Amino acid sequence: MPMYVRNAMSTVVLTIGPAHTLRQAAHLMAARRVGAAVVLDTDTSGLGILTERDILNSLGAGEDPDRETAQAHTTSDVVFAAPGWTLDEAANAMVHGGFRHLIVLDDREPVGIVSVRDIIRCRAAVPERREPVGAVPA
Repeated sequence: MPMYVRNAMSTVVLTIGPAHTLRQAAHLMAARRVGAAVVLDTDTSGLGILTERDILNSLGAGEDPDRETAQAHTTSDVVFAAPGWTLDEAANAMVHGGFRHLIVLDDREPVGIVSVRDIIRCRAAVPERREPVGAVPA
């Protein structure tokens, strides 16, 4: 029985603007206990994603989190998922795109984020079907 993105995604969607500093973004992400934020640019109506890894890379490069903005570190060539995608479809999109998060859109509106962790959590919750010891497959 396939599992779907709608079953795995987090519906806690943190939306920030492109002018938020990385420190502000990190504070909001920590408060919401999420690893990514949707960056909504109201001027262009564009959606992007800022992840904890983006913030970490900026800090590692010696950049000032109080001066760096989300816009400068947002991934804008985002691959979006639909709630009706299977988890396999989402995982394949992540692997092919090199992403760990996908924004889930329903009717062009963000309704969730699905992460690699969400997919693993769902997969681990489904017990693997095993034949009884000594059973001969049909």
